[in-house]
Amino acid sequence: MKRVVPARGFWLLAVSLVLAGGGARAEVRDQVGATLLQAMDSSLDGSGIAVLQPEVGEMTATNWQVNPSVLGQASAALTYSASTGSTNRFPNALGASSGHAGGVAGIFHSIAAGAPRVDNCEAIYFYSQIVTFSATNFADSLANQSFTFGNVTAVAQTNIDWNYDNYASQFNTLFVSAANNSGAVSPPATSYNGLGVGAYGGSSSVGPTIDCGRAKPDLTAPGGATSFSTPLVTGAAALLRQAGLRGDGGSDTNAAVDMRVIKALLLNGAIKPADWTNQVPSPLDPRYGAGVLNVFNAYRQLAAGKQVCSALTFSGTNSPHGPAGGRNALGVFSGWDFNTNSSVVASNGVNHYYFNLTHGVPGADFTATATLVWNRHLRKQGINNLDLFLYDAGSGALVACSTSRVDNVEHIYLPRLAPGSYDLQVVKLGGPMISATEPYALAFEFFSTPLSVAVSAGGTVLTWPVYPDGFTLQAAAGLESPRVWTALTNFTPVVTNGQNCVVLPLGEGMQIYRLSRQ
Repeated sequence: MKRVVPARGFWLLAVSLVLAGGGARAEVRDQVGATLLQAMDSSLDGSGIAVLQPEVGEMTATNWQVNPSVLGQASAALTYSASTGSTNRFPNALGASSGHAGGVAGIFHSIAAGAPRVDNCEAIYFYSQIVTFSATNFADSLANQSFTFGNVTAVAQTNIDWNYDNYASQFNTLFVSAANNSGAVSPPATSYNGLGVGAYGGSSSVGPTIDCGRAKPDLTAPGGATSFSTPLVTGAAALLRQAGLRGDGGSDTNAAVDMRVIKALLLNGAIKPADWTNQVPSPLDPRYGAGVLNVFNAYRQLAAGKQVCSALTFSGTNSPHGPAGGRNALGVFSGWDFNTNSSVVASNGVNHYYFNLTHGVPGADFTATATLVWNRHLRKQGINNLDLFLYDAGSGALVACSTSRVDNVEHIYLPRLAPGSYDLQVVKLGGPMISATEPYALAFEFFSTPLSVAVSAGGTVLTWPVYPDGFTLQAAAGLESPRVWTALTNFTPVVTNGQNCVVLPLGEGMQIYRLSRQ
């Protein structure tokens, strides 16, 4: 479907629409961590979080509306806006219902059923008259955009990204946008300040972006196409925002619900597919972004609380910035921070986060993930240059880094990190800059998940922690070489006191067990 729209230097709007069908199936909710999270806290349902849902006409220009009956709600629970006016009644003269719009809203509500309102609007009107001028705020903290501008030129993408980033920066709105279903990632998923979503296991566009090779999509979620996967991420963002507002992340609720913090938590809580990789200096996988959505992991990192950096130092722009003195290690292995870093032309600003990674399991490594997010500033073309480094605090050796020059996301993933003392650094580079200071969000997780095996009269008892989520229990029949691992999918864990427990019948033949996250 193509429409002609005047929009600052380009005229062609190509829209990709895929029918998503009804709400998310139970197994999809399981895969993204929603079932586990809401089993532990059923009050986390998106209450108080309204969402904006722009939609393009599905078959004609007028059928873009969500029929409230698909959500089991009265018409007054939704609002409808177009260039010809607005109303909170359905049906109305502004347009007609769309199966695509209803399917998208249904998927969002399958994750965030308590969300009080969907603000449904016609997408061309929203972009050309609201986003482009950033003069009117819809007052929604989240926007789900299960449409794309299709294949556009790099110049057109730059213009679209500019407009969305200005709106997001001005009104603290997180745009969660479909990456498109083939080819390169399309706007608005390419905007710096937004969150681009790919379809894991389905038809999905891949990065990098055509303008300057940025890492998009940011994240994936299960779905046959990106129209399906995008509202899963929007629903997860609604749960995190609800949790942050009610104080689950600590007393600084303004920081906990900042769009940068929500984005960092969602990316850092993601599960890596087995073939996840990135090409340095790009921080993310061009197919999967940070990985596959898991809202349970993201929530647990939020609930671990805001952590203040351990030290602030400066270093010359061309000199190393190893661990500093005063190494007060954080007392947690998981958490987040919303902070500011400063630099000057002649030196880098370095914020240090120290960790003493220890446990009682001989020979067991940690898995480390850390995600840094900052925004493109209002009406600025470029971005400040921030990097993420991990040093061995004892030896001063560099362990890992993320140093993209074009992205406003940095990401470190280490599946095998030895116990020890470490310095995680957020570095703002000196030299040419957009501003001397930069607000940023940091989410981090260091974990080592033990699997306990015991034998009782009832069978072989296997237990491991509920958090972090995303593990598969596997078994092998002894010490054969090569060892063949089989996923034990027929045994559903029972959750008790924060532990998964599986009881296998005696004599089932397997002798060696492990947890696999890939």
